[in-house]
Amino acid sequence: MTDQTQVHRPETTRPQPEATHGPGPHGGNRRTEPGSRGRTTIADGVVAKIAGLAARGVPGVQGMGGGFARGMGAVRERVPGAGGQSVTSGVKVEVGEVQTAVDLSIVVEYGYSIVELTGEVRTEVIAAIERMTGLEVVEVNILVSDVKLPEEEEEQQVLERRVA
Repeated sequence: MTDQTQVHRPETTRPQPEATHGPGPHGGNRRTEPGSRGRTTIADGVVAKIAGLAARGVPGVQGMGGGFARGMGAVRERVPGAGGQSVTSGVKVEVGEVQTAVDLSIVVEYGYSIVELTGEVRTEVIAAIERMTGLEVVEVNILVSDVKLPEEEEEQQVLERRVA
């Protein structure tokens, strides 16, 4: 009886160098590209952080996440050693081998055109992810969960002074 289980291992033979027409920068032999010598995997959390930072950087985006997520973020900011507000709050991603999809939940400052703002957020998020990861962004879905009114900003500052 023979053992049918085999461990899959990469080939150990080296590819033959391609012929060149004269000496090249590496002594005349071309080498395989570094990208073909292994695999890079990008974690979901990395893509989520890139998306969160890109979205927050757009003027008119007051915050990220729904009411509960923002409330938890506010608590986290006040607790010493808790790390402040999470960069990935309001961000969900699905990352494949070559493509990714992003879902964002944002709070818009009053007075900004939601249509224009979400278009700009989408553009910035796609550019940042594709530039930094090389992944193709197939979609960026945006939920506008709230509009921050100027009065709410003043009320928040008063509450913060009372707590401090």
